[in-house]
Amino acid sequence: MSDNSIDVTLDCSGMLCPMPVIKTKRAIKEMEIGQNLEMISTDPGAMPDMAAWSRQTKHDLLESEDQGGSYRFLIKKTH
Repeated sequence: MSDNSIDVTLDCSGMLCPMPVIKTKRAIKEMEIGQNLEMISTDPGAMPDMAAWSRQTKHDLLESEDQGGSYRFLIKKTH
């Protein structure tokens, strides 16, 4: 059973690329392995950016959802 609890929430609303990715990278760096980061963004570019970032960094993108003008991501720190 997966644990999709939220350990840290990062609100990147109003920020444009590349800031949501940069802020996510900084936040993940401060977390423990296995913890989950919820990131909220209003930048439509965050959807492809976070998918690419997850593939490149090998952190798990557990959830990615378009909430109608807001975008929510749940990322598990894997290393």
